[in-house]
Amino acid sequence: MMFSVIYSFQVKKGSEKLFEADWKELTKMFRDFAGGLGSRLHLAEENSYIAYAQWPNKKAWEEAENKLPEEALEVRTRMRNSCETMKTLHRLHLVEDMLVK
Repeated sequence: MMFSVIYSFQVKKGSEKLFEADWKELTKMFRDFAGGLGSRLHLAEENSYIAYAQWPNKKAWEEAENKLPEEALEVRTRMRNSCETMKTLHRLHLVEDMLVK
């Protein structure tokens, strides 16, 4: 069953481009090494981002950290350092999918 997670990020002023690049790199690592299905990053308002990540199931999401290459830790650290706050807002199980494919 498809599983999704919604995150919020409050990015430090002046760190937006670094955050976006690190978010993209880390998302690729989750996709390439840990079974993630990808993510979308949205700018909600100045320096405030929302990301929506999809996984094939909750178990894949829970086990993803252990499957990442060592360099992911450096990327994640840079990303965290560019943020004031990072939060997991919701963990969601798919009920119905009406997005255009």
